[in-house]
Amino acid sequence: MRIGILGLGRIGAFHAETLHTLETVDSLVVADPYADAAKAAAERFGAEIAESPEALLAAGVDGVVVAAATDAHPALIVAAVEAGVPVFCEKPVARTMTEGVEVLKAVAGRDVPVQIGFNRRFDAGFVAAREAVRAGELGKLHTVRSTTLDPAPPPAAYIAASGGIFRDCSVHDFDVIRWVTGREVSEVYAVGGNRGADFIREAGDADTTGAVLTLDDGTIAVVSNSRHNARGYDVRMEIHGFADSIAVGLEDKLPLRSVEPGTAFPAGVPHDFFMDRFAAAYRTELTAFTEVVAGARPSPCTVEDALEAGWIAEACTLSLWEHRPVTVAEVKRG
Repeated sequence: MRIGILGLGRIGAFHAETLHTLETVDSLVVADPYADAAKAAAERFGAEIAESPEALLAAGVDGVVVAAATDAHPALIVAAVEAGVPVFCEKPVARTMTEGVEVLKAVAGRDVPVQIGFNRRFDAGFVAAREAVRAGELGKLHTVRSTTLDPAPPPAAYIAASGGIFRDCSVHDFDVIRWVTGREVSEVYAVGGNRGADFIREAGDADTTGAVLTLDDGTIAVVSNSRHNARGYDVRMEIHGFADSIAVGLEDKLPLRSVEPGTAFPAGVPHDFFMDRFAAAYRTELTAFTEVVAGARPSPCTVEDALEAGWIAEACTLSLWEHRPVTVAEVKRG
């Protein structure tokens, strides 16, 4: 099949490399406002260059991957759907929930699939955890712990435009908690602080946060996030039930040092970047998108799914600002 890529920054170029290696993808068409980025992709992957998103969508592509800046996501998603082209878009759907809801309205009822990029749904460990929960192996759940710790903050310009740590980082934890447990979040209580980079504080954001989520069946989920984890990129989940407990990310590249005498675990080189930790998941995710394009499966992460994780992020942001518990229903009401 012929796949278009809109946006060739860090993640767009990474997706182009992955798509180039998939047997089902015959050719790529690329577009980026920066001509040098498009030219580099064309030279590296033998891709055709389109001068604009409109030209790319008219170039006979079977599907399109949107990896452009967040502000461009709504218009590009809607344009692809209106052109009848299945679309994969990196999260978030839009910068604000209001815009995201408008995208949902624009694509609702159309027979064109939209897949939003939440890569943890395609990581082997998280997939196994979901299967164990769904099979009843853990019994009734009582506690979930989800962790995302970055090795260092992104640049100041990124932080200023990110919408905050809950919307940018924690949203992955929120999505995978919903996906693994099959439950919705009813209430949150969030805290945060700044003990690192001054530019994060100046942007009105927190560099380290914690959130307690109450799921709709009473299960308690605890989410921990930070922009500062010197040992590496740490993504884990624990799921505890009345019959068993399991963990995702408990492997030799876990960036955590044990001080227990005689313990050698973990013994590997720690993960130091999200593309390292989730390289296989990204490949599986884009393979799934080619199956969506082929009509072999429905979207594995819809606009509705992405917005549900977004509402949890909104609730946590409000909770942090106002120092109180916030229900997801409250933020949905506006």
